[in-house]
Amino acid sequence: MKTKLELDTWNRKEHFEFFGSFDEPFFGITTNLDFTKGYQKIEDLGYPYFLFYLHKSLLAANSIEAFRYRIEDDNVYLYDKIHASPTIGREDHTFGFSFMEHHDDFGTFVSESKKEIEAVKNSKGLRHTDNAKRIDTIHYSSIPWCNFTGLSHARHFQFKDSVPKISFGKYTKVEGKLTLPVSVHVHHGLADGYHVGQYLELFQKLLNE
Repeated sequence: MKTKLELDTWNRKEHFEFFGSFDEPFFGITTNLDFTKGYQKIEDLGYPYFLFYLHKSLLAANSIEAFRYRIEDDNVYLYDKIHASPTIGREDHTFGFSFMEHHDDFGTFVSESKKEIEAVKNSKGLRHTDNAKRIDTIHYSSIPWCNFTGLSHARHFQFKDSVPKISFGKYTKVEGKLTLPVSVHVHHGLADGYHVGQYLELFQKLLNE
């Protein structure tokens, strides 16, 4: 389900029109989150590492209205729910796109997502399916080989993209605390640093709970 916004009465109308005219309307923030408690929970309860923090991230993103805005035919729509479209690596060092439906319940999310992961691993090519092309998603990626301090994305400027992009890096241990690098890129016509800050604050809270 989605609701069309009335642009003339939207308090971000001028922001949307201004940044919507840019060749590159996305901006990005890279930071580190405290992963100490989250990782301990993974170890104690045997949770799947990637799906644990992916689910927490998706819960946080669904709670921030700006992360559920999407641009379609020069209009802005608010989706009731957004899902995950992460890249999944294969043993031959290629990757494929996936679609993982959002579920509030962690067990259901893990069960369904594991099926999708296996499907990607047993496929070839990009697997750019209709589900993977859906815009009611967040484009996720993981770079577990390095603790990055900055990140950029390949972008097709002729394609009017409005899907947020969130990436995770390799966690590191510093003075007894585990930190997880997170990169967030969003369309500036739909969101500002304030909204990214809201997402990061809630994501951190969910990791700690």
